[in-house]
Amino acid sequence: MAYVRTVRTGSGATAVQIVHGSRAGSRDIEHLGSAHDPDAVEALKAAARQRLAGGQGELELDLGEAGAAVAAASGSGPLPIASSRMTPLWDALNAAYGQLGFDVATSGDEVFCHLVLARIIEATSKLDSLRVLAEAGVETVSYATVKRRLQRYADDSWRRGLAAACAAHAALGPASLVLYDVSTLEVPPLCRSV
Repeated sequence: MAYVRTVRTGSGATAVQIVHGSRAGSRDIEHLGSAHDPDAVEALKAAARQRLAGGQGELELDLGEAGAAVAAASGSGPLPIASSRMTPLWDALNAAYGQLGFDVATSGDEVFCHLVLARIIEATSKLDSLRVLAEAGVETVSYATVKRRLQRYADDSWRRGLAAACAAHAALGPASLVLYDVSTLEVPPLCRSV
């Protein structure tokens, strides 16, 4: 996560910085400059926002007269987002999950399916997976329910069922499944998406 902040310097100027934070709590601070004049501070903040956007400008939609009427009604500012749902992404992930045979291997366990798909969307903790699901517009279970299911997911027969589904999909015959959790690995600063 990255954000723009301003801090007061010892000389009384206002410094503009981009703070790159990580879930582990460490932070990298990128100093863009400082200024005494409010207009210069705003220019530095605009440069910081542009750097965070990675050079991606706003998409010009050219909605014609209908778009102009909507913009005029909203005060010429951006329209509020009433709701969102990652329907195409969620549907594609569910289809892939089914094609792999995981739905059958898990006897249709929706909690397991949701945890797997949430971690594909964003590699995160079990608790934070519920946030990812909510952002995707998926109705979630409680964290207590997730914790209650963990013992079942750790069972050898559960893993054997998933291994068999993977092997059948890849036409391998008998195989073993190796699970490797990378959700706690930190992304190097140069690879970080801002």
